[in-house]
Amino acid sequence: MKYMLLIYGSEDTWTEQEREDCMLESMAISDELESQGKWIASSPLFPVSSATSLRVRNGKRQITDGPFAETVEQLGGYYIIDVVDLDEALSIAERLPPSKKGTVEIRPLFPLPARRASNITAEETR
Repeated sequence: MKYMLLIYGSEDTWTEQEREDCMLESMAISDELESQGKWIASSPLFPVSSATSLRVRNGKRQITDGPFAETVEQLGGYYIIDVVDLDEALSIAERLPPSKKGTVEIRPLFPLPARRASNITAEETR
């Protein structure tokens, strides 16, 4: 089962040294998971101040700087893993350094129906 681990925390919680240590420890966990065939992707995100939000209303797009909602904790990164079940996802999530200062939200990825193999371009589907 594939899960996305969403990393939330207050951006001002970490010192520069703590942030670097967090990234190094997180990368080591990613390497371990990859060697077990359980890691698909992970990455920290730039600060929320770099975000752009888009909404389409009445056929018109509305673009605003920053996140859609203001919260104490911001989305700071993610992991996508392929594990046996939620219990295994939870045991991985609790090892991640941000779980000690913020929140790790664990959500199963919804399986998409199989796509037919073709060379249809996006333009051809309009």
